[in-house]
Amino acid sequence: MRSSSRVVGALLTATLLAAALAGPVGAQHGERLYRVTIINRVDRGQPFTPPLIATHSGNVHLFRVGSPASSGTQEIAENGNLAPLLAALSADPAVSDVVAAEAPVVPRRSPAFGTFDDEVTLMISADGDAGFLSWESMLICSNDGFTGVDSLALPAEIGDRSSMLTAGYDAGTEINTEDFADIVPPCQGLIGVSSGESGTGTTNPALAEGGVIHHHLGIAGGGDLVRKVHDWNRWVARIVVERTG
Repeated sequence: MRSSSRVVGALLTATLLAAALAGPVGAQHGERLYRVTIINRVDRGQPFTPPLIATHSGNVHLFRVGSPASSGTQEIAENGNLAPLLAALSADPAVSDVVAAEAPVVPRRSPAFGTFDDEVTLMISADGDAGFLSWESMLICSNDGFTGVDSLALPAEIGDRSSMLTAGYDAGTEINTEDFADIVPPCQGLIGVSSGESGTGTTNPALAEGGVIHHHLGIAGGGDLVRKVHDWNRWVARIVVERTG
């Protein structure tokens, strides 16, 4: 991992643990190999947590619009914590491989660009009937926003590629206060807009929403978040999957 600033340390603690746990999973499988590149398309103010990707059969779903978020998706969307979802996927026999990145993916105009990249490339394997790939990352400057893809069909032949743009989603689990006190700490340091509040990496029951996953309406700018800085256009990321072997 590239050298990181202190503000990222708390959020990445669980992520680095997840990445360490993910390594042996990939080593134990191996019929088909894929290169997965995830690119942050936001102009400036919306970094992603390190992506968590998985290959799996058709009966596995990381998330579905219109359905309640799983506890693993809630932890990613609210707290940037990959560990619960990684543990659940690693224990699922319908999941072939799970891989986690080690660093956030930041926009090119972010103050943190240069320390981090605006894209990440991961290698993952798939075997048996694992014909799909899914991915999740938190939208760091949000209460419970995330991006990703559920069940993208894996390319069939060596050299084939699949690519798609991904939207921003709201997990429906936390009220969108847009207050830095209710948002993970790295948002302020990575983007350079700060109120001096410490932020939080844990779920606050007082903000529980009890909704379902839906397309995120974007940053309203009613709290500490600034619409012209932290908001995004329709698409927030691109994922490219290539079969390499």
